[in-house]
Amino acid sequence: MVASKLTPFLLRTAVWSASRVSRQSAQQKTRAFSLAAPRRSDTLMVHRNTPDNNPDIPFKFTPENEAVITEILKRYPPQYKKAAVMPILDLGQRQAGFTSISVMNEVARILEMPPMRVYEVASFYTMYNRTPVGKFHVQACTTTPCQLGGCGSDVIVKAIKEELGIKQGETTKDGLFTFIEVECLGACVNAPMVQINDDYYEDLTPETTKSLLKALRGSVTDVSKADKVPAPGPLSGRHTCENSKGITNLTSEPWGIETTRSDL
Repeated sequence: MVASKLTPFLLRTAVWSASRVSRQSAQQKTRAFSLAAPRRSDTLMVHRNTPDNNPDIPFKFTPENEAVITEILKRYPPQYKKAAVMPILDLGQRQAGFTSISVMNEVARILEMPPMRVYEVASFYTMYNRTPVGKFHVQACTTTPCQLGGCGSDVIVKAIKEELGIKQGETTKDGLFTFIEVECLGACVNAPMVQINDDYYEDLTPETTKSLLKALRGSVTDVSKADKVPAPGPLSGRHTCENSKGITNLTSEPWGIETTRSDL
């Protein structure tokens, strides 16, 4: 009688134990897609008022930028002027240093849009910096081509951290540099590379990366050193994305309509 009552319980216990062992075995055999610790954040979609970013801080475009806005709006039919939200947000970011909530509200007022529509645009595109950044916004590409190209982006990231004394997502104490990692910037043939503000610096090595950052810092502390900052583009000496060994094909004079084979 007792055995008959215990049988269902023992069966359930055996099944549960077997399934638990099976799950543990499956977990041991699987490998995580990423070994990095997850960093869950609502930064991209939520605004939190701070002393340097809240609606009570006034913002107005300068007269020069108001003239630019007038020219931008001429590109769109009056009933569709809200389509100008992206270039005007960019203009506001360049004036204020970042896309603050006050910048967004002013853009919404100018374009006669619900502020939420402007917030949606600004929070979707990562080109809009919704928190303050340094004078030089250093964006290091760390996707596959830059990981594999040249010396690899890992050593470039290491060089940046060593030179600036900060980690990804941080700003130097003097407010000159903000450093972040980004996805592909589209200069794969010249990898590894970084974008600093609007400029691309390519074909980097740890040495040229540190020299570049020192030159940028020097251009602020000593205006006479501004011309020491390397020109944007490859820092390896090659022109744009041409072969570093020079021209290897199409070296002869192009054929014209009068050119024919000598044996004809």
